[in-house]
Amino acid sequence: MLAKLTFALVLLAACGVALADQPGQSGADQPVARPDSKPAGDRAAGEPVPLNKSGTILIDRPGKRLLLKTKVVCRECALEMLLCKSQTKEHESILAIDGQAYVIHTGLLALGARSGAPVQYVRPKPGGEPGEFIDDFRPPTGHRIDIFLQWTDEKGKPRRVKAQDWMRYATRQFFAAPLGTLPDIKLPEDSNLRYDKRHQELSWYGTMSELERQRFLALSNDEAYRKAVRELFEKSQIRPMKADFVFAGSSFYVDEEGQRFYQAESGDVICVANFPTALIDVAVASTASGEDNLLFESWTERIPPLGTEVIVELVPAFKDGKPVIAGGKDEPPAATDETP
Repeated sequence: MLAKLTFALVLLAACGVALADQPGQSGADQPVARPDSKPAGDRAAGEPVPLNKSGTILIDRPGKRLLLKTKVVCRECALEMLLCKSQTKEHESILAIDGQAYVIHTGLLALGARSGAPVQYVRPKPGGEPGEFIDDFRPPTGHRIDIFLQWTDEKGKPRRVKAQDWMRYATRQFFAAPLGTLPDIKLPEDSNLRYDKRHQELSWYGTMSELERQRFLALSNDEAYRKAVRELFEKSQIRPMKADFVFAGSSFYVDEEGQRFYQAESGDVICVANFPTALIDVAVASTASGEDNLLFESWTERIPPLGTEVIVELVPAFKDGKPVIAGGKDEPPAATDETP
């Protein structure tokens, strides 16, 4: 723990001039005394400073941002995250990075960001037995992190967009609307429109077009049925993601030998489905239970080809010099300087 605190304090003070080693970390991402080959005094003023040997995580103090060198690994995904660690969850993440989550966490602290609290699903039952819990869902909360994506398109043009532009509310799924009784009509067999008598609901898969909506409405004048069709149409339309991201800060796991592990190292770097292990999470209730229930999906047409190199900018939001807190409850979380 002392080495971790030393790592954080030195980084906060020098941002790359001298970083303490972190026990239990390995490979190319081990922090080093000199993050690059240049002595500190030889670096150009304002030049981003690498925080790991592989140079995939850099701090830009004048720009008040952290820069992550990533690659596109999935363009058509039912999303659980925007960014994961390499060789972890590439099948459900648009981007992947060869870098350690704790280095990103510490870099955010160096920029003055405040970690908050990850999503909570349960809490200990008051007066209950040890290990007895009750449901108590609370969305993640923390310092708002504005995220931008930079890349060069196939025509050689530099591009920069908000991270939300690459995601949308899920449409590749089933939608349902309550309907007590189906009127005396026959639903078209060549469509996805179905009625579930047992659950008393009308269902639809995918995005319903305006022509399909008009076709289904023309089948009956029954108001309950027509209301259900309109609801399915609205639910299935393409809607851009608007939610903010917050510095939730993940959590620690202590094994039987008393060793502490930073849980975001499992891959959960920037999540769009709520995980207690998320370093950065989306600041809304977003289920991670089953692919068909995921709230967001990739906006494939807007994402460059697989393997495209993308710079992810993490910019902690401030207003009047104070951190902008988002998500969770109205009150801001208690400040914490604990570094993984």
